[in-house]
Amino acid sequence: MATTAHRRYAEIMRDVEELINDHIAQQKRGTQERSKLKLLVPSVGVFFTTLYLEEAFLFQDDRRKISSRRFVPPSFNDIRLILNSAQLLSLTRKAAIELVTFDGDVTLYDDGQSLTDDNPVIGKIIRLLQQGTRIGIVTAAGYTNASRYYERLHGLLDAIRDALIHDKLIEDPQVIILGGESNYLLVFDSHAENFLRYVPRETWMLDEMRTWQEEDIQSLLDVAEGALRECINNMQLSAEILRKDRAVGIVPAADTGKRKFTREQLEEAVLVTQQVLEVSSPGKKIPFCAFNGGNDVFVDIGDKSWGVLSCQRWFGGIAGSKTLHVGDQFLSAGANDFKARLACTTAWIASPAETVALLDELHLHGENQREK
Repeated sequence: MATTAHRRYAEIMRDVEELINDHIAQQKRGTQERSKLKLLVPSVGVFFTTLYLEEAFLFQDDRRKISSRRFVPPSFNDIRLILNSAQLLSLTRKAAIELVTFDGDVTLYDDGQSLTDDNPVIGKIIRLLQQGTRIGIVTAAGYTNASRYYERLHGLLDAIRDALIHDKLIEDPQVIILGGESNYLLVFDSHAENFLRYVPRETWMLDEMRTWQEEDIQSLLDVAEGALRECINNMQLSAEILRKDRAVGIVPAADTGKRKFTREQLEEAVLVTQQVLEVSSPGKKIPFCAFNGGNDVFVDIGDKSWGVLSCQRWFGGIAGSKTLHVGDQFLSAGANDFKARLACTTAWIASPAETVALLDELHLHGENQREK
């Protein structure tokens, strides 16, 4: 039975792989609307690389014993990890990966926590830097000063400084932080306070971002604030509004401690606010991202596609096919990593431990490729 299931699952993956290859071929000709995959899945987006799904299934089946299960069929998580492996295989096969960007919470560290010096992901990121890969951390956390980012990422920043002192890195590596989704850029600088140097927005903004008028930005945040206040009233939430220069959100009220909102309350607030903004005048002019932050809801100016594109531009114009974004929020409703798919290849993880495993797998596939 296991042998039959293994063969059948591999055949299905091969069939889907061929559908994707056909779509990519049509994409290159500008006729992707005619692809078989587009007819089957009208919402399918852009593919930056081939996906080696059959080979990825064989890799994950060896690890997860998917075809050996008698009563539990392939799960959502099985498929998610197969897709991750397929993407890593493609990136390493073409020796193409030049930039890896990461989300923060739930990707590098637990929700609401910090990247401490005992986090195993740090060694994996240092290894990428030693191989010449650029690193970007594209996070919703929107601070205007370096010290707040140092508080959240001190384990990694200290480790990079130590690697420089002990000659494990020759020169300041190419590491940047893009905060507030796409609003604040800081560069690693071993000589700066907190090892981060703030870069004025006007020096790195994309040309499209320069067309965003401040009046429209503040109008959008005003509309978002009104929608969020309505959600607080309608659902009788013990919450308060937090307004920043490029974001607005709801957080637990100070007098309730860290009381948790329910997932349904958070998603309702996201969807209501998103709908209100989409039909508003400023919402049609300014890109925005409404997302569920785990125990808060925020609306940011821009989104992670703009954040990743800004990282690519900062490093000299790296292509989407040579960039990997790693994050945990890819569901379309209230998920701020979702838009990164517009800018580059992606890997969907569910915990910091999965990020560590993903980077080990990336290294493994790279080593296997170099041995061939």
